[in-house]
Amino acid sequence: MAAAPVPLFTFDGELEQGGWIRGRVPAGTVEAALGEEPLSLDEDGRFFAAFDRDANPAATLRATLADGRTVTSPLAIAPRAWDIERVNVARRAGGSSASFMRRRQPELDAIWDARLRETGATGWRQDFIWPVKGRISGRFGAQRIYRGEPGSYHSGIDIATGGSGTPYVAPADGVVVLAAEDFSLEGKLLIIDHGQGLNSAFLHSSRLYVSEGEQVRQGQHIGDIGASGRATGPHLHWSLKWRNSRLDPLLFTGPMR
Repeated sequence: MAAAPVPLFTFDGELEQGGWIRGRVPAGTVEAALGEEPLSLDEDGRFFAAFDRDANPAATLRATLADGRTVTSPLAIAPRAWDIERVNVARRAGGSSASFMRRRQPELDAIWDARLRETGATGWRQDFIWPVKGRISGRFGAQRIYRGEPGSYHSGIDIATGGSGTPYVAPADGVVVLAAEDFSLEGKLLIIDHGQGLNSAFLHSSRLYVSEGEQVRQGQHIGDIGASGRATGPHLHWSLKWRNSRLDPLLFTGPMR
């Protein structure tokens, strides 16, 4: 008698640093993981997973079946050539002042709590659209090296349209998990949960049109571009995270046309 075929994962996406996959686990899966990160599974076995900006070149999808068998699928994660600027100046010394952190820590706590919320949103299944079109003034992953000491890399993509007040829209369906009016760095900040641990953040807005707990639809007007918080000029900073992994929005939308 021929042996039963080994169940397989099916998936597609962008298998590179800052990228993502959507797929379906083998029939009969009771739990699954990407490396050591457990995956959330919809009732039909669909899942979303992603790869941090600094992800290792190899990863493994793993599923445990109802009969106790474990099946795996190796993934090759392509490296990226990031925009790295090396400058011959020392990185600014010193940390944040105690007075600043008294304001900042509650903001960080609110952001952390918002990103942990599970709303059951299904926007992760959609093909994402650009929230606004304009000039890309800052790219994901860009970084400065100060005399050999790495600075923080740019965690999202910046889009400039020439001034404040330009409307931007939801790139996919979701639920608003944070709508903050006056954060010290982000200014007017909006975070939308797209489900499966994937969320979008929109920084520096001049106005927000949705509130916490509200469901939003792809293409819905949710805010206006501004320069609130710590910003050198009007622009939309759009970032995406899957759990603790920072992702490249460009790999969700494709080139701006």
